Amino acid sequence: MSLLALFCNVDDFCNEFEQYLEKHRIGQARGKRGPKPALSLSEIMTIIIHFHQSNYRHFKAYYTEQVMVHQRSEFPRLVSYNRFVELMPGALLPLCAYLCTRLAVATGIAFIDSTPLAVCHNRRIARHKVFDGLAARGKSSMGWFYGFKLHLIVNDRGELISFHLTPGNVDDRKPVPLMAKKLWGKLFGDKGYISQALFDQLFGQGVQLITPIRKNMKNRLMPLIDKVLLRKRAIIETINDQLKNISQVAHTRHRSIDNFIVNLVAGLIAYTHQPKKPSLNLSKEDSALLPTLI
Repeated sequence: MSLLALFCNVDDFCNEFEQYLEKHRIGQARGKRGPKPALSLSEIMTIIIHFHQSNYRHFKAYYTEQVMVHQRSEFPRLVSYNRFVELMPGALLPLCAYLCTRLAVATGIAFIDSTPLAVCHNRRIARHKVFDGLAARGKSSMGWFYGFKLHLIVNDRGELISFHLTPGNVDDRKPVPLMAKKLWGKLFGDKGYISQALFDQLFGQGVQLITPIRKNMKNRLMPLIDKVLLRKRAIIETINDQLKNISQVAHTRHRSIDNFIVNLVAGLIAYTHQPKKPSLNLSKEDSALLPTLI
C-alpha cells in the first residue's frame, strides 16, 4: 500500500473519529497546556503505521533517515524525532479504534495461536523497570522469556479477526472464550489449547475447537476435512513470523508502556493493509461447500 493511499484511508477515519468524539463529549473539555502539535493526528498515525511497512528495523532510523530526509514534501510540518516520540502516546486511542475497523469477519474456518513478545533479555529481568508489574515470565516452544503474549485469531484468508495481549505467564486457553465471541464454525489450535472445559464452552457459543492429540491421549476419529485443515494451521505461525520480522512488533528497546502498545497496534494495522496475506486460497466452489462440511 502506498504512503498516499494509507494517508487517505487514515485521514478519512480520523475525520469521522474526531466528529464522533466531539458529538459524545461530556461537558466543556479543557485544552491541554503547551503548544499545539504541528502534525495532524492523521499524519502522526500514517508515519507510525508506515514504519511497519518499510524495511527499517528501528523507528528512529526510519524517522531520521527516511521521513525527515525523503518525505519532507509529504509532511511539510515535520517535528524533531524527540518531539514526535512525545506525540506518539496521544495517537494510542485512535490507533486502537482504527484497528477495530480493520478486523475481518468469520468465514467458518479460523486459526488461533499465541506468540511471545519479550521486553528484555532474560539476564536483565531483575534490572528491568519499564514493564515492572505488567510483564511476567513465560515459556514458549523456544524457551523462557520475560514479557507478554500476543494471542491472534485469523480466518482462512489470513485476515485478522481478533487479538488479545496478556502477561507472559497467562495460559493460552484463558482469553479464548472472549476472543471467540464473534466466531462460528471451526477453530483450529495447537496442543496448548487442549481442554474439555474449553471445548464445551466454545461449543455452547457455536464454535468447535479442534486440536491435535497428545501421545498419552486415546486416539479418536476425526473427519478428513478436519485433519486436512489442522495441517494448515501453519498459516497463523507464518503471520506471527511476519509480524515480528516485517512489522517489527517485538523488540526489547521500549522505554515507555504507551509507545509499546502504539508500536504493537500499528504493526497489526500494517498487517491488515498487507495486499498479500498467507491464505488457504480456497476457490469459490470450495467456499460454497464449506457450510455442508462444517
